[in-house]
Amino acid sequence: MLILLTRLASPTRSAVCRSLRYGSMRMRTLSTVGNGKTDQALQVRRSYLYVPSSSDRMLDKSLSTPSDVIIYDLEDSVPPSPHDKDSARQRLSTFLSRTPEHKLPRPERIAVRLNDITTPFFENDIAEILKSPFVRTLVLPKIHSVRDLHHVSHAIRTSRARTSTPFPISIVASVESARSAWNLGEIASWTSEYGPDAGGKLGALLFAAEDYCADTSVIRTPSRLELLYVRSQIAIVAKAFRLDAIDMVCVNYKDLNYLKDECEDGRRLGFNGKQAIHPTQVDIIHSTFVPTEKEIFRAAKILHQMEVAHSSQKGAFGLEMEGGGKEMIDAPMLKQAENIIRVAKAAGLEVPSV
Repeated sequence: MLILLTRLASPTRSAVCRSLRYGSMRMRTLSTVGNGKTDQALQVRRSYLYVPSSSDRMLDKSLSTPSDVIIYDLEDSVPPSPHDKDSARQRLSTFLSRTPEHKLPRPERIAVRLNDITTPFFENDIAEILKSPFVRTLVLPKIHSVRDLHHVSHAIRTSRARTSTPFPISIVASVESARSAWNLGEIASWTSEYGPDAGGKLGALLFAAEDYCADTSVIRTPSRLELLYVRSQIAIVAKAFRLDAIDMVCVNYKDLNYLKDECEDGRRLGFNGKQAIHPTQVDIIHSTFVPTEKEIFRAAKILHQMEVAHSSQKGAFGLEMEGGGKEMIDAPMLKQAENIIRVAKAAGLEVPSV
């Protein structure tokens, strides 16, 4: 019998508790509500949905998306002409300033992808967007080195000098080239010379697969094997510096089975979440970037049985396996179990008592 993991509800549905029996154990699971909130204090960031800032209709629809993070885009989804770029920037600024605060996503769910620092649009983008007190996260494309991050940090400091905002700006660095992959360690270890409050702080590494392939001549295939090395590196380096790791866009947005497979692949590699380019992708991302029902139950058993082992002055114990036999559980596996329970709770999934 399986433990039920509820998927993120649609925007019109309220939180629904369900109760079921797992053997002799009774448990409850809690679905998250449509505005992206959970009953847990910790925030999970599984889905990052891009919303074109060139469309009033898309901006309005973003108010009802359950995506954990909404990336209002000024870059690739906007035509490259100066008129279109200026128009999208102003449209987003108006949207953020005129939409009633109670209707906007919470600030921790709002991110804006700017045009990259080599374009003539970057300075105006960052100056205008940071006027809003609701923008706490900036997605920076084409970060090739720490020099690029220093440039961004200086622009943040200059823009924020005109306002009084007490919170630091979180920076998501987009890995899009051979240079950025080569410099991953330096990029991930970067800190602003002005301090996080004035110059921002790095919060995540994001993989832009199509840009990376264009830069490196890597040929994309459905197997994704050609991207295994760089995706693994991004996930490992991000974890080394306590950053989130955000996996690539699944460009085949009509094939949800392929999306599910790609999500499972990304989670196995250690990514925290995934970018989305269509609202239909969000539910699959949410249901995949959480522990599975078996993982939660196994982790709960490990925590309980390790507590018993410790009370008997033992540092390890044998966990019965489904197919027979026993698996030796010690400190590293305890840490894995604790991580699974922490993520499950943060996603609004209640943990069984065993």
